[in-house]
Amino acid sequence: MRANSLAAKHACRALALAAAGAALCACAPPRVDSTDAAPVARKVPHVVSSPNGDRVDDYYWLRDDTRSRADVLGYLRAENAYYAHTMAPLQAQADRLYDEITSRIAAEDANVPVRERGCWYQTRYEGGAGYPRFVRRCGNETAAEELLLDEAALAAGHDYYHVRSRVVSPDERLLAYAEDTSGRYQCTIRIKDLGRGETLPDEIRGTSGAIAWADDNRTFFYVENDPVTLATRRVRRHVLGTSAAEDVTVYEEPDDRYYVDLARSGDDRFLVIQLDSRTTSEARYLPANAPLAPWRILAPRESGVEYDVDHVDGGWVVRTNWQAPNFRIVQVDDADAGDKRRWREVVAAQDGTTIERVAVFQNHLALGERGDGLRRLRIVDRRDGHQFHVGFDATDYTATLGDNRVQGTHELRYDVTSLTTPPSTYRLDMRSGERTLLEQARIPGYDAAAYEATRIRIDARDGTRIPVSLAYRKGLRLDGTAPLLQIGYGAYGVSSDPRFDPAYASLLDRGFVVAVAHVRGGGEMGNAWHDAGKLLHKQNTFDDFVDVTRALVAAGYADRAKVFATGRSAGGLLMGAIANQAPRDYRAIAAGVPFVDVLTTMLDPSVPTTTNEYEEWGDPREKRYYDALLSYSPYDNVRAQDYPALFVTTSLNDSQVQYYEPAKWVARLRARKTDSQPLLFKVDMDGGHNGKSGRFGRYRETAQMYAFFLDRLESSAD
Repeated sequence: MRANSLAAKHACRALALAAAGAALCACAPPRVDSTDAAPVARKVPHVVSSPNGDRVDDYYWLRDDTRSRADVLGYLRAENAYYAHTMAPLQAQADRLYDEITSRIAAEDANVPVRERGCWYQTRYEGGAGYPRFVRRCGNETAAEELLLDEAALAAGHDYYHVRSRVVSPDERLLAYAEDTSGRYQCTIRIKDLGRGETLPDEIRGTSGAIAWADDNRTFFYVENDPVTLATRRVRRHVLGTSAAEDVTVYEEPDDRYYVDLARSGDDRFLVIQLDSRTTSEARYLPANAPLAPWRILAPRESGVEYDVDHVDGGWVVRTNWQAPNFRIVQVDDADAGDKRRWREVVAAQDGTTIERVAVFQNHLALGERGDGLRRLRIVDRRDGHQFHVGFDATDYTATLGDNRVQGTHELRYDVTSLTTPPSTYRLDMRSGERTLLEQARIPGYDAAAYEATRIRIDARDGTRIPVSLAYRKGLRLDGTAPLLQIGYGAYGVSSDPRFDPAYASLLDRGFVVAVAHVRGGGEMGNAWHDAGKLLHKQNTFDDFVDVTRALVAAGYADRAKVFATGRSAGGLLMGAIANQAPRDYRAIAAGVPFVDVLTTMLDPSVPTTTNEYEEWGDPREKRYYDALLSYSPYDNVRAQDYPALFVTTSLNDSQVQYYEPAKWVARLRARKTDSQPLLFKVDMDGGHNGKSGRFGRYRETAQMYAFFLDRLESSAD
């Protein structure tokens, strides 16, 4: 039956919440049907050559780096038109879901003020605005408020707008901010005179957004992006009142695998260039009061050795994996910084615990650790070595170091959240261990006590125990009848920690179980967990996700006919792989900005981020990596088989995963799949890798995805 003929009929659906979940009313709306003609991409054979083999790519023509070719834009617009037409019967439901989700976001919202030097800074949303106001009070927290930046006003007239960094000068009179108006992480730096409220003529384009002021308050350093690959290559020095064309390059990274970042040390004495590949680090530093001095290397890069630094009391505090795979903390005097033999261990590495971050204070170190899959906090007294862990009552939570910018204090800010608990900010007295709740995010209409969050472990096919974070409404009967949304990522050592999302309640209140599968390739269980899901071991990521699905079904957490999955970016690669490898396990899959043409991308160093990621995926110029990538790359493994319903999204201006990867994948799926399940492809013509800008933008896509899932859930009952 055609979706457009069904759309003319009644379109009401009521969802009634029962103690055990949701019950669908009899007046269901027309369901999505894929029998209307979807766009058919023409085939233009193109040979992708490499030292290890040639492949024919019929849809390579969809790549347009200018994003201006009429044939490409025409095809993408045709996909959007098909998406809008096919989703039309569900639009009312999507609108209701959007209103429901955003009703849980407070119209008036602000973070706890953060002290830096002599002022307290705050980001605040007012009147339901989608963009914040950046304000401060100087002298004390009750002083008159100054408006520094009104991002809602700045965003006016832009389809996309995001301020990626805001850095106040040491004398607190100037604000440097980096704005992205495309979503491609190509930022323009502007300077605002806070006393006069005027924007200075200085304008620097093509930057990453990283900024560090020198002490003279007229010189700052920034990171310039490569105009083609968007790689962060150069650090340049700018003097106010001069042309950007006159800026001096003070550092240029010769190795394409490295990312370049820039910051100011916590004690304000040094500027630091941080250079990181996926496995190796190097830091360079410069006295903040000598912007023309040469930059010095703290410790030369050594393959496989990672470190980052901060400065306090005449020495460097270094977090490093040198001789400690799980990381340790060492300290070294300024004069001996480059000599690892002079590094003095202050916090030893521990088996089963990874030190992920350190906040440095004059008398204490606050460690952000990961143990047994959970993020937790440890306090170490720098004077006598006494230490303690911050305790938490929950079994599944995420605890992170907060915004701590003053070293001369005994107070630590930290944040705690879970799948069902809104973020809370605490103040901890590092001397006594006493803590004070400063703020819990206000979620209108939400009662955390109505939901359960827990963590279980399941056995993967090779015997590895995989952690899974679960959330569901209390009273839900876990008898094998519930629908399940399973979320995954599993790459770069990035952990999918359980965090609150106001959208989840819209599924939990409809009887869903929400599960986050902490698959290998992420960092949930330490560096070895990451290593077990990258390079030649990437298949473990996909197997783990499918094994979690099957185990949850077997344990009664879900009905096998009602399992939904979603992932974004590298998590979209995971979605593409399971769609190929285990299509019968999923009712529908949503892949956001999915990295699905892995082999072709990794063969092309001109594509942004390719060279930075050889250490994650492998360099396919080596046959072993070529063969591994070819074995799982979702685009290369689309076959003539039945697939689950698919909901695919991308952004034309995405700099991390180029739009043409999912476009080609969808085109090949349309040509080869043998089922009649819907395949929808939405192209955001204005957004970036994270979708639309503003605090509400992403929830429009979430609401549409949920409406799609709920429609597929109803069809599973037929």
